[in-house]
Amino acid sequence: MPPGQIEDTAIASACSTLNLRLGDRRYFRDTAGHTEVSHEQKYIVRLSDEERAVCRDIVKRLKGTSEKVKRAQILLKADADGPAWSDERIAEAYDCSVRTVENLRERLVTAGFGAALERKKRATPPTPRKLDGEGEAKLIAMRLGKPPAGYGRWSLQLLADELVVLEVVDSICAETVRKTLKKTE
Repeated sequence: MPPGQIEDTAIASACSTLNLRLGDRRYFRDTAGHTEVSHEQKYIVRLSDEERAVCRDIVKRLKGTSEKVKRAQILLKADADGPAWSDERIAEAYDCSVRTVENLRERLVTAGFGAALERKKRATPPTPRKLDGEGEAKLIAMRLGKPPAGYGRWSLQLLADELVVLEVVDSICAETVRKTLKKTE
């Protein structure tokens, strides 16, 4: 094979193993280390002057959580109008994975600057609530009413047991009852 065809084959084989994206180009060496293969990014970070100032302020004053400061640092380094570091270099500098940098780029482009800086909120809580509004109302009404015969006052466990007997919930622990009562006081 002619030399040009060998390089084209090496580039094609290296490209097939990479997950290519659209946008700015970065270069990677193929497995043999001879040819450079371009890798294009899908999400380009271009911060406005105002956004850049906000990020610098967060980093300078260490404003917010450590994760927020790290996200601001990553955005500043990924800015195409600034240093424009590669994802690999950013990940190495800030001790995170390349995927973290890629996710942050994507969130900035798709959800906006504010969403990129803040922690992503869960759509649903990790566990569904045991008591809805109606169940909470029944719990409060029971708590304010007379305790069962033989008891001087309502205990948390007694309230939990009574909620199960009344079929408000299938099961509930005394701690959930305590948190609900504390929240409503």
